[in-house]
Amino acid sequence: MDILHLVDRLEELFNDSRSFLWTKKVLVDEERMLDLIDQMRLAIPEEIKKSQQIINQKELVIAKAHEEARRTIDLAKQQGEKLVERDVIVKNAEIMAEEIRQRAKEDTKMIKREADAYAIESLEHLEIELMKILAQVRNGISALKSDETPLSLGISKKDRTVPNLDKGPS
Repeated sequence: MDILHLVDRLEELFNDSRSFLWTKKVLVDEERMLDLIDQMRLAIPEEIKKSQQIINQKELVIAKAHEEARRTIDLAKQQGEKLVERDVIVKNAEIMAEEIRQRAKEDTKMIKREADAYAIESLEHLEIELMKILAQVRNGISALKSDETPLSLGISKKDRTVPNLDKGPS
């Protein structure tokens, strides 16, 4: 399940919760909340698996590029061997084979750079999404903690009164 969908469900649970009169506190269905948290714990490793799949795809692209380069080099060698029989053509074949090798190496490097850039971009996007989710979870925790009133912490109403400093000494 998509982690962002779970965060939306968590927000929906919060919005559907009943609030206490004259406070910012809400009454949340504990079972639904714990169920969502468990689903989030399961979904985060899924996001990590997706990033691993991206890395594996990158490695597959690189392997294909190496194979293509090897085939191109083999083809260049075969063509070079056929042309060895002729003196003038031999030098041209060697030059052409070297150019093909160079092109194959450059193509391999370019494909690797593109695969690396793709993997980096995907992982950075995943990092941003995970940071957003973490920020939302922290904000939710902070909001729930800040909603605790002094009465729930055992402080009497008398102890909560703040003296009026505008009146001066009594």
